[in-house]
Order: sequence, then structure tokens, then C-alpha cells
Amino acid sequence: WRNFETARFKERHFQRIQAGGFQTVRINLQAFSHMDAANRLNPVWFTTLDWAVKNALANNLTVILDEHDYTVCGNDAEGCKPRLMAFWEQVAEHYKDAPPSVLFELLNEPNGKLTPELWNAYLKEVLAIVRKTNPKRNVVIGPASWNNIHYLDRLELPADDRNIIVTVHYYLPMEFTHQGARWNAATANLSGIAWGTDAEKLRVTADFGGVQQWSKAQNRPILLGEFGAYDRGGADIDSRVRYTSFLARTAESLGWAWTYWQFDSDFIVYDIAKDDWVQPIWKALIP
Repeated sequence: WRNFETARFKERHFQRIQAGGFQTVRINLQAFSHMDAANRLNPVWFTTLDWAVKNALANNLTVILDEHDYTVCGNDAEGCKPRLMAFWEQVAEHYKDAPPSVLFELLNEPNGKLTPELWNAYLKEVLAIVRKTNPKRNVVIGPASWNNIHYLDRLELPADDRNIIVTVHYYLPMEFTHQGARWNAATANLSGIAWGTDAEKLRVTADFGGVQQWSKAQNRPILLGEFGAYDRGGADIDSRVRYTSFLARTAESLGWAWTYWQFDSDFIVYDIAKDDWVQPIWKALIP
């Protein structure tokens, strides 16, 4: 996003993703830093995004445009609001004629000062902006507290808008999935924690069962929008494979869509330096 010529992600990676058995790319857009003082998005930024959307669609991939400035919004909900509204005013207008396989995700992981009550208010305003130009486009919205499954019952959606997909993120237990992750103080120094007992699997089944119960009661489809176990921490690869596979298969058995976190950077499923899949994780996702 800063310099297209030096980007790690290349056009051929869209082809690899599709050939690897995946059907969707969730493009994380930390767009606030690409806005000017009047909250206008940089035209060069749009050129890069157009390139990504075009190449994803050319490879028959569904595209989720995910506004990912969750840290800014969690730390300063009031300052986040005008930028979030301006972002969707511009992006919704820009992609109003895009095919239905382009989806909008209003905000990744609302948290902190963006409380459940405030998020309910914001999402209705943002959705109204989107609907002015995209009345029937599928929009992805998740609950507060980091798209927490236990906050679904506090999520308020317009009852008459049926083009909404509800997303949840799942990294439980954090002691396993985030062991060694330097940004999470509670688990940064943990190592050697395995996963895969019957009790641990039952916890996932119970947690997902609660989401499914909510989904049926509200008649809302579910996207498991993020899951995975940190690749540079202390988790053994066999545990990571068991965890990744169990979550993906359980989600599929419930009729949910899923997007794994993530292609590159950390929790990786593709090693850009080696130009190949991380075979155990890839096979856990696409058996």
C-alpha cells in the first residue's frame, strides 16, 4: 500500500490461492493512514485496491473488502467515526457497480472504547451510507469485543436488511493460539502448550454450537472470519494442524463460510520467501 513496486504480494499469488483450493480473499484495508485531512482516500490507494479486486475476480475469488483500523477505533471511537463514515462513503460509491462477489466488511474487531452500544449505533449509520449506493450488496458485520462469539446477543442489526453476513473470530484458548505472540502480554512468554484433547475439542463444539443457535434464531448466515494458531511461537506443528483442521471442518459442518488468518506475515499458510504453501497448514485447511 505504501509502494506497489516493492510489495511482497504479486499478481501470481491470486492464481496460487485459487489453484490451492480457496474461494475467497479477505483484503485487510488499514485505510485511515491513506486519507488526507479531509478524510479523502488517496487516488493511488484506490489504484492498488482496484488491481487487487480485478485480479481476485479474474481468478474466480470472492472478495471481502475489510476496513481493518480496529486499533484506531478501539483507542479513539469518537475520532474513528468520521473517518469510518468517509471511508465507506467513498468505497461504496467506487464499487457500486462491482459484481455481487465483492463484499463489504464494515469494521474488523470493534473493541475498547468502541463499546457494544456505540458499535450498534455506528454500524447502523455506516450501513445506511452503504445502502445508498449498494442496496443489495452482502455486508459483513461482527459483534463488539473483537468479534467475540459471546457478544453476539448484544449485536443489533436492522431487521429488514437480509443482505448481512455475521462474522465471528475464534482464537480460543488464547494460551494455545497466541503463545509466544509478543503483542499479547498474557501469552507472550508461554511456550510448549499443545492442543487436541477430547475436552478441548468439546469446547470448540460447544462454542460453535452457541453461535449456530444464535444464527438460526436470528436467521443470519455466519462467517468464521479469523482463526488460526501463531506460527512463530511455542506451539508444535501437529497441534496447530489439529486445531486448524478441527475448526475448519466444524465450521463447514454447520454450513458456515470461513477465512483463515492469514496468507502472509504471521499465522501464515503461504511462505512467500519459499514461494510455496506451508504444507501442513494448507492441507489442514484444504484436505
